[in-house]
Amino acid sequence: MKVLLLAPQYPDTFWSFKHALKFIHKRAALPPLGLLTVAAMLPPEWEKRLVDLNVRKLTEKTLRWADLVFIGAMIVQRDSARALIARCRAAGKTVVAGGPLFTSEHDQFPGVDHFVLNEAEVTLPPFLADLARGCAQPVYASSDLPDIGATPVPAWELADLDRYASMSIQYSRGCPFDCEFCDVTAKFGHRPRVKSAVQIIAELEALYARGWRREVFFVDDNLIGNKRALKTELLPALLAWHRGRPGMPFYTEASINLADDDELMRMLVEAGFDMVFIGIETPDDAGLAECAKKQNRNRDLVADVKRIQRAGLQVQGGFIVGFDSDQPTIFRRQIEFIQRSGIVTAMVGLLNALPDTKLYARLKREGRLLSQSSGNNADGTTNFAPCMKMEALREGYRSILKHIYAPGPYYQRVRTFLREYQRPRFAAATDWRRLVAFGLSSVRLGVIGRERFHYWRLLIWTFFHRPALFPMAVTFSIYGHHFRKCCEALGI
Repeated sequence: MKVLLLAPQYPDTFWSFKHALKFIHKRAALPPLGLLTVAAMLPPEWEKRLVDLNVRKLTEKTLRWADLVFIGAMIVQRDSARALIARCRAAGKTVVAGGPLFTSEHDQFPGVDHFVLNEAEVTLPPFLADLARGCAQPVYASSDLPDIGATPVPAWELADLDRYASMSIQYSRGCPFDCEFCDVTAKFGHRPRVKSAVQIIAELEALYARGWRREVFFVDDNLIGNKRALKTELLPALLAWHRGRPGMPFYTEASINLADDDELMRMLVEAGFDMVFIGIETPDDAGLAECAKKQNRNRDLVADVKRIQRAGLQVQGGFIVGFDSDQPTIFRRQIEFIQRSGIVTAMVGLLNALPDTKLYARLKREGRLLSQSSGNNADGTTNFAPCMKMEALREGYRSILKHIYAPGPYYQRVRTFLREYQRPRFAAATDWRRLVAFGLSSVRLGVIGRERFHYWRLLIWTFFHRPALFPMAVTFSIYGHHFRKCCEALGI
């Protein structure tokens, strides 16, 4: 069997870093981890090829080669997935689809022959068995939450690693919390299931053997969901593995209660983590109560963020406007919080109701759903009727983005962060791409760009006050360029 694994294109989004990647000559931020993991689960005698449309084109020759096509997609890839399915069908190919998009919306894709939904450890084996017998069914789904202790190392040999800015691996699935707008617990449960430290080290070794020395993203929705296993098993193993291996810093996602555990923060940094994404959502306690974000309530969130930064972890933050409880003052409050916290990479989105969430079910009961979510929560759209007037909500949202990514406030926020941050232990090695990025940014941002005064002021300040963080200052400057390009695409 000749199997072609296809990853649809992502649109230009906040997290695509499309405009920033040009400075380091990369095509995409991350590889399609789900497809690479599925590839490792397929029969070893099958021939396999991967085409990630985010880094290269799908040729007619490659498509003709395939007996079977696997497509994996997120909701934000919906439009590209539809076009890709249509192209495969026109070529007479049998199409198999899986991933979050199809798990939520498989009934909307009539061009797919077989859906392998939910977690592949459960649904892929029966599909393969039926396929071998010639009686494969249209849909394979399961609510079982499998042990991921036997999940194989992703098939990295199928990917052109040099086209990506970071690599990705997964340690756990599930989250102990139950935020109303989040679909993680609906898909993966409340009890975080983890891989063994041996599995994770094997995945890292596989990347290292292929020459990878740059960032690795632990894609867990909440890495600290199972603190016991993290502290006693994974982090000590990562610390031991990193000895004698330069580079390869890690980053991940976690909940704000990370700030309560000094030992855990210390262990994360010592093991090689230098960045964490945290869902802040809103500084308004009524909004946090509405969405059941109990872990964020009754806290000084700015102080928590700064505590994490001082421990050596850069904090990226997610923020939301559009809660029923939001008042007109929320837009100014969000701006003030983001600026005070020094969260440089602040993703602000309008609230959207994703399928399978409690929010979606509630809004459906209330008759407030208007459309499907785009899957891009920073594109200025929402898929339900908010309590606030829609035009006021959109204008307030635009005012947040216009302010926090304007050169003045943005570069000020970078300095606020650099004052707090402790230099990471495992910094990425300075290679020719970073030197080229500095040269390009000096021209594009320091000469041509409207931010040139702020750019040079930041670099000079960093050189004299935090010289060890100079590469980070350049990186943040490039990120700011990307964020402003995203704002321009929204007409801001």
